[in-house]
Amino acid sequence: MCNDKYVLGIDTSCYTTSISVVDLKQNIVFNERILLDVGLGKVGLQQSEGVFKHINNIPVIINKLMSIIDRNSIVAVCSSIQPRPYESSYMPVFKVSYAMGKVISDILNIPFYTASHQEGHIMAGHFSAKGPNVNTFLAVHLSGGTSELLYVNDCKIGYDIKIIGNTQDLNAGQFVDRLGVEMGLPFPAGPYLEKLADKGEEGGNIIPSFVRNLTIGFSGAETHAKKLLKQGKRKQDIALSIYNCLVKTLEKWIYNGVLYTGINNVLVVGGVSSSNIIRKKLSDKLEKRNPDIKLFFADPELSTDNAEGIALLGVKKYIHDKNIL
Repeated sequence: MCNDKYVLGIDTSCYTTSISVVDLKQNIVFNERILLDVGLGKVGLQQSEGVFKHINNIPVIINKLMSIIDRNSIVAVCSSIQPRPYESSYMPVFKVSYAMGKVISDILNIPFYTASHQEGHIMAGHFSAKGPNVNTFLAVHLSGGTSELLYVNDCKIGYDIKIIGNTQDLNAGQFVDRLGVEMGLPFPAGPYLEKLADKGEEGGNIIPSFVRNLTIGFSGAETHAKKLLKQGKRKQDIALSIYNCLVKTLEKWIYNGVLYTGINNVLVVGGVSSSNIIRKKLSDKLEKRNPDIKLFFADPELSTDNAEGIALLGVKKYIHDKNIL
């Protein structure tokens, strides 16, 4: 039976240890994540710290997994091994995912597949949003480490990805986290900053956005927001202005991307895109600007770093290799 066979997915990103198990019908049967602890007032971790924390977290999750799933029912392992699907893309934290996945596959004598962290995000989004139902689409990947506009071809067992737009300075997640930490919020700051923004008043402050063709930037917006903080403006209003800046930037960026490519199906993934404010306001603004643009958002739970997308890619690769109909 298909439901008796599982693919194990492992992802060790900059701030989350993730392990997921998916059956061959793409049902998620196990999903566990541990956020890497970042001290109050800090805006990140060194890669060496991340590697150490992942090595400590992996046995905790694997022990829980083995109490639920028979190891003999695992037929393949898929690990994230790099940030993006390019030869030059490298971060030490992904060596943990690779090493653990390879060891498990060797011990169980099962196939070992690899994918990039970015492909995992797109797969998780594509799966949870149930679209776009086309072979070629645009994707926006927004996180602490990435702000990219992508031209994506669905290759059935993975994705062919081309970067067509990016940031010239800060990533969207860095913009949120730096200002959130400046306000005394924990890292990652997104969920806490959004709670503040929900109490903000519109029109009190305007943080300028920067979009030039397919390039965006947030360093000027960060400087402006910090000036508002020094002036003693209400944190709630500044928080709302930060999200309004993000929405305005994304609206222009996506609109320009659609004009440039002629593609109007856009998948939005990454931790920043889990924001309800961004989802609602961006959808409303683009609907008014060009109703032909179709936005697809990853499920909020699958917007943040996860191994579900990696496991789902492993299922596709396994089914292709074994010629399972």
